[in-house]
Amino acid sequence: MTWLLDLDGVVWLTDKPIEGSPEAVGQLRERGERVVFLTNNSSREVGDVVSMLEGMGIEASPEDLITSGQAGAALVEPGETVLVCAGPGVDEALRERGAKTVREGEADAVMIGWHRDFDFERLTAAVRAVKGGARLLATNDDATFPSPEGPVPGAGALLAAVIKASGAEATVAGKPHEPVAKLIKERFGEIATLVGDRPSTDGLLAQRIGAQFLLALSGVTKKEDLPVEPEPDEVGPDLATLVKSRMD
Repeated sequence: MTWLLDLDGVVWLTDKPIEGSPEAVGQLRERGERVVFLTNNSSREVGDVVSMLEGMGIEASPEDLITSGQAGAALVEPGETVLVCAGPGVDEALRERGAKTVREGEADAVMIGWHRDFDFERLTAAVRAVKGGARLLATNDDATFPSPEGPVPGAGALLAAVIKASGAEATVAGKPHEPVAKLIKERFGEIATLVGDRPSTDGLLAQRIGAQFLLALSGVTKKEDLPVEPEPDEVGPDLATLVKSRMD
């Protein structure tokens, strides 16, 4: 069977592994389970994400990972010009798709993703391109994502500013939307179990792809937030506890 693991809030927080997560991945693989990874955080290039996993003692390859940036790039045709209001991971995915990436000016599409250098100039460039006829695309619309210090604004917060200023509607690629569900099926096939920390993305995606949803309370969702919808098949404090429960 294949387990699909969210990264932020399940495997790590920013760049720090959540206690027990590397060991839990190892235990699943020792039992013969396939373990793959999915992230709505499109800011990092694939190689950097793989290096982070390996640095935490988790064996990984680019084929084991899907990002919302890759799902977003699938919405673009080769040869199109895309104004990137996002991080290096989106640039990489779009170039691999055969698109031309720009930071300002006219474009066929604008791609919004989480990045730390979002500012008034980036907002202005995105809005002007959309007003000029570009399609508005987004890697994901998470309002926040987890960090060791608590939630920080996510790509959805940046996207909201562009929507408000441009008046456009966005097509969103990442969890829980259809573009990433399609990519998961193409790359990984049937998913038995999805472990995530956010019911509104991970839980709804699990429903979309027909997987069991295990909720880890190590990220966005906390014990005091329960009950949640959609209802998880199991709730645990972290990945390690959930894996142990399934192996007992």
